Amino acid sequence: MNTTPPASGAQRSRNRRGQGERLREDILTVTLRLLDELADDQALSLRAVAREAGVAATSVYLHFADHDALVLAAMERCHGDLTEAVDRADTGADGDPVASLRARTLVMGEWAFQHPGLYKVLHESTINQRANTSFRYDLTEGSTAAVQRCMDAGLAPADDAAAVALDLRAAVHGAVSIRLNQSKESGRQWPPLEEQVERFLVKLVGVARSGAGAGAEAGASRG
Repeated sequence: MNTTPPASGAQRSRNRRGQGERLREDILTVTLRLLDELADDQALSLRAVAREAGVAATSVYLHFADHDALVLAAMERCHGDLTEAVDRADTGADGDPVASLRARTLVMGEWAFQHPGLYKVLHESTINQRANTSFRYDLTEGSTAAVQRCMDAGLAPADDAAAVALDLRAAVHGAVSIRLNQSKESGRQWPPLEEQVERFLVKLVGVARSGAGAGAEAGASRG
């Protein structure tokens, strides 16, 4: 069965009985695309979503009570996809706790550059101030568990894993946000995110610097 959403503005045929969930997913797919383009939840209109999905505006309201309900559902699906990508990176590290933590941290940072608009909606939009986004706890808990595994293996000093994981995530988010929000005309050249993440892991978590990270730092001097 073809589950590709209709082309922009295309008229959609009526769903058969039992296909309501498919329409809901198509609406979410369109919403995520628009949010990534707009980088602002307040700029999204349900009429625009309906138009892009090729349905009547009333069809959107059949699945989502209002604007915030739609944006939150899109954010939750987006966050779920990100969590799956992070977990895949985590499990692909061949049982090395530090490599696992490094991989999942890099995925979180790199994803933001692939989806800058969605990143802003997830972390910098006004809806975060007025709505329950507890679905984001999964990623927080995963990061804490990854830090704890490094400590349990003796590869990082014993500490409060939750606090250390929070510091690490805050540092990565800061590194990403400052890159995404700076003017392209500023001329500021930032070091590769991978190098910065390596420094965060060493300074905040206390793991040993990787061979690649040590080489990169030895050959570069940046402010």
